[in-house]
Amino acid sequence: MATSVADDAASAAASNEPVDIDPFRQRLLDGLAASITERGYRASTVADIVRHARTSKRTFYGQFAGKEQCFLELLHADVGTLAENIRDAVDRDGDWQTQIRQAVQAYVDHIDARPALTLSWIRELPSLDAAARPFQRRGMQLLTDLLVNLSDNPGFQKAGLPPLTPAKAVILVGGLRELTAQVVEDGRSPRDIVEPAVQASIALLGYRH
Repeated sequence: MATSVADDAASAAASNEPVDIDPFRQRLLDGLAASITERGYRASTVADIVRHARTSKRTFYGQFAGKEQCFLELLHADVGTLAENIRDAVDRDGDWQTQIRQAVQAYVDHIDARPALTLSWIRELPSLDAAARPFQRRGMQLLTDLLVNLSDNPGFQKAGLPPLTPAKAVILVGGLRELTAQVVEDGRSPRDIVEPAVQASIALLGYRH
């Protein structure tokens, strides 16, 4: 069962499709998220996950092949939620600079609620083996596609701005991720990145304004 679910999750990550998560499975994902907040990903064990989820190791292994697979699915779901939050926060007909601030604020609100999980996504995921690469690429693709699409909406069109290119979207997302990681590692508030992120985004997206 765990192997089948792992294959389904990997396929969904590669195709940018969300993974359907039943409530019991979600408890295990939430258990890992709680353990990451408490101890970090590397120090977390299956025993920690089931302790937070209030279930057994036997039940865990009926759902997941191991801690890494649980971690990959957790990040897959979290990045999807992040993209949805940003999309919902932006007024596509509004002023383009206001849209940028709305998007950045939604991003910061999301990571401020789960800084340890965000840091594990940025720092720990790239260190895993090849099985993690589809998830890593899927997360980046989801966020860059979101930026490209947002930059081609009515608010940007009214300002006469061209859509963001995929390459520049990668630069923007990559820079924001690194800034986020540094702030969280330094024990600072994620809200410290709002103004520099807004200013950098306006400069990059409005270069022809």
